[in-house]
Amino acid sequence: MKLASWNVNGIRSVWTKGDLQKFVADYQPDILCLQETKAERGQSAVDLPDYEEYWNSAEKKGYSGTAIFSKIRPLKVANGLPDAIVQKYALQNDGYGDPSKEGRVITAEFNHFYVISVYTPNAKDDLSRLNLRHKHWDPAFLEYCRALEAGRVSLTDDGFGPARKSGKPVIFGGDLNVAHTEDDLARPKDNRGKKGFTDQEREGIEQIIKAGFVDSLRLFVQGNGHYTWWTHWANARARNVGWRIDYFFASQALAGRVKKAEILAGQLGSDHCPIGLELDI
Repeated sequence: MKLASWNVNGIRSVWTKGDLQKFVADYQPDILCLQETKAERGQSAVDLPDYEEYWNSAEKKGYSGTAIFSKIRPLKVANGLPDAIVQKYALQNDGYGDPSKEGRVITAEFNHFYVISVYTPNAKDDLSRLNLRHKHWDPAFLEYCRALEAGRVSLTDDGFGPARKSGKPVIFGGDLNVAHTEDDLARPKDNRGKKGFTDQEREGIEQIIKAGFVDSLRLFVQGNGHYTWWTHWANARARNVGWRIDYFFASQALAGRVKKAEILAGQLGSDHCPIGLELDI
């Protein structure tokens, strides 16, 4: 089974340019996670006949948003995070916006696992959303993943339901807006303490790993030079002066089934490139 994740930075743009069609034709993902769709379903001309489409759009027009396109019909799909987790971690308007209304999470349940497409809030150049991210979003999202894995929360036709007898492994893919280690960006010394490479943001990834989730790419490659996002300035992409801020994490129970994880840097159309994951399922 092949999964892909891509921050498209505007789904209408990548569709109009033909980049999304090209990617789907070339890579043939069974499940495609998208971030920063910046559209509602009815606003987009996207038509992929082989795929079921599921969208979680932001209330703010032309902003944020996630989606899952799947050749396999999910058992259930839910948008956002459960109310209990939202309330526990006080996910509310931080002066910039309400992260619970920004279309940042969509979850699909399949027979053997859950798949989540996630778009983590950006800390902003002035770090004005760093506290939201570090104290609220990161722990809330991790608790949600662990709750699904343990069966403490389930998906229903109306969103989320009570615990079930057993959970399922979780795969989450998306733009986490952080480079985990110095190997995950081309210029760590120049960017230490700046958005995307603060100690607080990096701690969020450490907590994910401590909770037993596996950074799939690092099962296959180590070292630097493996990036998923490049600024438009100074020909950065051609020179590979980039950041790895897009990830596929999987429950430890699935680690042995991961056949391949890769960065698909040849696909253009966005300031991010897609990432791929192949499972023996």
